[in-house]
Amino acid sequence: MSLRSSIESTLAKALSVAGRPMVREGARDAAPMAIGIAAWGLVAGVAMAKSGMGVPLAILMAVLVYAGSAQIAALPLIAADAPMWVVWATATCVSLRFAAFSFHYRPFFAHLPRRRRILLSYFMGDTNFALFIRRFQEPTAGHAHVDYFIGSALSTYAVWQVAIITGIVAGHAIPADWGIGFAGTMALLALTCTQLRSPSTSVAAVVAACAAVAAYSLPLRLNIVVAISAAVAVGALSRHARPGRPEGGA
Repeated sequence: MSLRSSIESTLAKALSVAGRPMVREGARDAAPMAIGIAAWGLVAGVAMAKSGMGVPLAILMAVLVYAGSAQIAALPLIAADAPMWVVWATATCVSLRFAAFSFHYRPFFAHLPRRRRILLSYFMGDTNFALFIRRFQEPTAGHAHVDYFIGSALSTYAVWQVAIITGIVAGHAIPADWGIGFAGTMALLALTCTQLRSPSTSVAAVVAACAAVAAYSLPLRLNIVVAISAAVAVGALSRHARPGRPEGGA
């Protein structure tokens, strides 16, 4: 098969996937979050540019390491020539929340081949996870949830890559005092608030926020892990306390 035929075949498959109804729905749902995602991407890109990392290496890291928080946490360590194990430990601790995300995704994707699940895991993110759990409370028949994940995840990934590479290239032209990262925080906070559909979820959110603030002084941003653990514990206690009532109820 010639290169041209391979390209045409790939494009045909991509257009076929993009035409699926749930893929389009996932992309539409992710669209309002583009501003917040772009803001975070610019922040990460500018941080990478100002860390002294060369542009080619920074772009390579942006493509390979799809984790903004881990990138920002690891950059000062890389710039300071910290031991590799310290860099890896920091990035791992900051990214532990993805283990919780994977646990939630498992019932939806367990039927897929391992290779495909590994590929999908690369596209996991805070935003598309929040969109996914809002759209699907439990696994449904067929593969609609996989298509929805693909639509939202690829849209988020595209915006992130454009924004972070723009930040890397623009670099020092974007002042730190613009505070553009706050837009990303507010966008994710607004999306989180839409998930507070019952007293138990509201309590879990408040407990997680308090735990994150109380554990803020922990190293390696372990306060994120503490907050997630506290929220999961509150949710589990609530579910056991009211076994006959669904969590999404009024």
